[in-house]
Amino acid sequence: MALNWKLAIDSTNAPALADFWASALEYEVEDPGPLIEQLLAAGHIGEEAATEHRGRKVFRGYAAIRHPEDPFDATSGVGRGRRLLFQDVPEEKSGKNRLHLDVHSEPGGLDDLVARLEGLGATRVREVDRGPAGHWWVMQDPEGNEFCAA
Repeated sequence: MALNWKLAIDSTNAPALADFWASALEYEVEDPGPLIEQLLAAGHIGEEAATEHRGRKVFRGYAAIRHPEDPFDATSGVGRGRRLLFQDVPEEKSGKNRLHLDVHSEPGGLDDLVARLEGLGATRVREVDRGPAGHWWVMQDPEGNEFCAA
């Protein structure tokens, strides 16, 4: 049986990076608001554990996105399939990623994909053209994490 997974990504502003990647991948930002309200009301967490982002309560230092077609828990907002979790860490990114995402365009749509990603805040790093073996752009998200647009 295949396992569900999430990829955890260190960040300095988890909600903002989740917004970028949700737009880039056409995923949905998870809404933990109902769970936070329940935990606050029961006294299980204090107000310092939550903050607001775009008018919704979120856990301070965390945000996640999920594939829109995958199942999710209605109370917690947590996806039960393909997910990315962003978690704030105190240190800045240093060095090259050891793991990265490849974002694929429709056939013949690489230029449009790269332009859309730049419009969301990504930057081009370098173009790679291997002829018949492939053509892609190495890019960085707004916090400098490398990924490929192919």
